[in-house]
Amino acid sequence: MDRAPRAVAPPPVTADSGAWAKTHGAVHGGEALVRITVQGRSPSDAVVLHALHVRVVDRAAPLPWNAYRMDNGCGGAVTPRHFAVDLDRPRPLARPVDGLDASGAEVREIPAVSFPYKVTSSGPEELLVSARTADCDCRWYLELEWNAGGRTGTVRITDGGKPFRTSGTRGRPTYVHDSAEGRWITDSDSGQTG
Repeated sequence: MDRAPRAVAPPPVTADSGAWAKTHGAVHGGEALVRITVQGRSPSDAVVLHALHVRVVDRAAPLPWNAYRMDNGCGGAVTPRHFAVDLDRPRPLARPVDGLDASGAEVREIPAVSFPYKVTSSGPEELLVSARTADCDCRWYLELEWNAGGRTGTVRITDGGKPFRTSGTRGRPTYVHDSAEGRWITDSDSGQTG
């Protein structure tokens, strides 16, 4: 965000992060995580998901702003299918990648699975898209292709009707919040760079 550390409120709980970011005029830095839950309307009528496309609307030089690291919180009850997107590529693709399930006593790897996926009301799918950039201020959205009961369609996935926005943070000052001191400190001062 385009603010000095003294002008940035402490990070909120995950549920309030959207309002906090909007108040501060923040954009995703380096990586944006988009979680999509898809569920059919009935147990017997399946919806088949065929493809997930990435559409970049605009590219500009990365924003010359400070970066503030936030806590992402934890996941939900459905284990997501993971997709990686490199927004710096000329034609970004949503690539399925291996994921991890940490919901049980031990962490287990979830092998990547390509489309198509079948969903019903009792068998939802959760897709987790990790879109990264180092070299651009990108505005982008996703399109999910589906068919069900002889009908086909494409759902556009946006940030409240607007494209998502993710800007590279390479070479930018990065801050973390020191809750004991009640202030933002640099990543290097925290001892947790990386």
